[in-house]
Amino acid sequence: MEAIVRACAAEGWPAEIAAVVSNRPDAAGLAFAQAHGIATAVVDHKAFNGREAFDAELRRVIDGFVPDLVVLAGFMRILTPGFTAHYAERMLNIHPSLLPAFTGLHTHLRAIEMGCKFSGATVHFVTAELDHGAIVAQAVVPIWSQDDEGSLSARVLKLEHRMYPAAVRWFVEGQLAIEQGVVRQLAGESQAFS
Repeated sequence: MEAIVRACAAEGWPAEIAAVVSNRPDAAGLAFAQAHGIATAVVDHKAFNGREAFDAELRRVIDGFVPDLVVLAGFMRILTPGFTAHYAERMLNIHPSLLPAFTGLHTHLRAIEMGCKFSGATVHFVTAELDHGAIVAQAVVPIWSQDDEGSLSARVLKLEHRMYPAAVRWFVEGQLAIEQGVVRQLAGESQAFS
């Protein structure tokens, strides 16, 4: 989230970060947003009886900021089909694997344990299916024999901080098109990062 806020300001995107919304009252991103004059809100999932009730309130809060795009950054909750449908083709997520491989948690460790030679991250449009959706961009890093979960995660994160802001910028500048489930970058910029 911080990389996106900084890139938006530094690169002069035709956009503004409307708000940072978290399900955790202690999320560090809230303090960062407030320090940068960005509105914040908390919808604590622990206060709700079930996903549907939480998602309904989260949707109400998000819609109050009238966003053109919802960007999931460090948001680790499974969203209901109704919520994802409401933001179809205007909600992005980043996942620390080369989707469709290694959906879910512990992606770096699983890639190492499977003997993969490469790993990375994927920016994708969010659908009701966990860690699926049209792929906007991918970043690739080699897996070295001495890697552990922490070292691989750190190398992937560096690329995530370049790739995710680029993908958001493409969206806000109208440079993305989804055709038969495949995302094209209309200005011809590479959707592969390394």
